[in-house]
Amino acid sequence: MIGILGKKIGMTNVYNETGKIVPVTLIEAGPCQVMQVKTKDNDGYNAIQVGFGTRREKTVNNPDKVRFKKAGAAAPARFVKEIRVADTAPYKVGQKIEADIFAKGDYVDVTGTSIGKGFQGGVRRWNWTGGEAGHGSMFHRAIGSLQSGARLGRVTKGHHLPGHMGVEKITVQNLEVIDVDKANNLILVKGNVPGHKNGFLIVKEARKRPKGFVKRKQAPTLSKKGVKGQTQKK
Repeated sequence: MIGILGKKIGMTNVYNETGKIVPVTLIEAGPCQVMQVKTKDNDGYNAIQVGFGTRREKTVNNPDKVRFKKAGAAAPARFVKEIRVADTAPYKVGQKIEADIFAKGDYVDVTGTSIGKGFQGGVRRWNWTGGEAGHGSMFHRAIGSLQSGARLGRVTKGHHLPGHMGVEKITVQNLEVIDVDKANNLILVKGNVPGHKNGFLIVKEARKRPKGFVKRKQAPTLSKKGVKGQTQKK
């Protein structure tokens, strides 16, 4: 499993090889820095801790300052997440991961925080049908009866009710990578991704791929600058 952290820039349209317009989302992916490498022997699982973006040093507590200093980061990272990997051997602390770990034609899963909608009623939050639309009806978008009948006589746990909507962790699977712009650290994925503009995202290799998808056979090449041409394992 390979992955990278990024930021949602916005949506636009591009033309594919057949001249058809394809809606895409621009993701500023990396460069990210490996803050920590966790192994199964020491931590019980294989993962890398990756940092993206920068923030002011005055907003960072002392434990995080020490962690970023050990990783050799020029500035404290604004967005830090762990990404599970099958093998930690190719990764070293302080190594850079850039957008070119993905290529055109790959499929990715994008995780982000959905846009907040505030307090919403059941019609919008849970797609209730509501009552009659006529002027004589006194029931349009109200809750209605809550209990499950005379025998139970109470509201069952998990009942759909009005409440806060949005600001949830959402993962959109199987998004096709339309293009990768390494010079500008951009990944163009087909369709939409969770969250608002400038929202942070986690872009990982797709767990499920379309039937007939052929994986790249290019072997990974490591350098001091980062990871290039990461292989997708079967």
